[in-house]
Amino acid sequence: VYGTSAITAITAQNTLGVTDVLELPTSLIESQIDAIVSDIGSDSVKTGMLSSSEIIQTVADRISYHGLNTLVVDPVMVAKGGDRLLHEQAVGALRDILVPLATVVTPNAPEAEILTGMTITNVEDARIAARILVDEIGAACAVVKGGHLEGDAVDVLYDGRELREFTAARLDTTSTHGTGCTFASAIAAGLAQGMALEYAVGGAKDYVTEAIRNAFPMGGGHGPLNHFYSTMGS
Repeated sequence: VYGTSAITAITAQNTLGVTDVLELPTSLIESQIDAIVSDIGSDSVKTGMLSSSEIIQTVADRISYHGLNTLVVDPVMVAKGGDRLLHEQAVGALRDILVPLATVVTPNAPEAEILTGMTITNVEDARIAARILVDEIGAACAVVKGGHLEGDAVDVLYDGRELREFTAARLDTTSTHGTGCTFASAIAAGLAQGMALEYAVGGAKDYVTEAIRNAFPMGGGHGPLNHFYSTMGS
């Protein structure tokens, strides 16, 4: 698929953390979305860092205005190095305005804890959280990711009817910067191609696992994945 983007904030960051953030004016965010959708169009949308209530409301308004009905919400709250990327007062806007628009919401365990108000320490907790995100908060589907839990990395998908689990062995690596963004983007790519959600999620899980496995160690903190592993020679 071909990816286009509307930038909501500019960050100064490396593998060690985020050192500065500049939020863009909501008028410019709106103009970017309108420019892309009015010309190129969009088969699916993935949201990432939306740091303020005003930005969340702007993005939600444009999604509704343009009828962008295939939406993957990655509820980015904290960077890999621990830096906060979502203002605390914006959590309610994310939960109440954006998540109910989502075809699928993809929180990790700490993000799911904030959205649901519960503690998540194991896969059974993740199952409960996934149900809350759909049945109570209003997402069409939810994937609660297991990267922060113990043992194998188990992601729990709930579509309002049944639970499915996607499991991969945990890899001993620091090359994990961007795993959540990559996972949500890969799901969006699969949905854009017309895949059923469970196949888009399964394909995204496999892609992220191999992008981590084939990453090059970089920097002194959490380095990036190798997104192009499949096109590189051995």
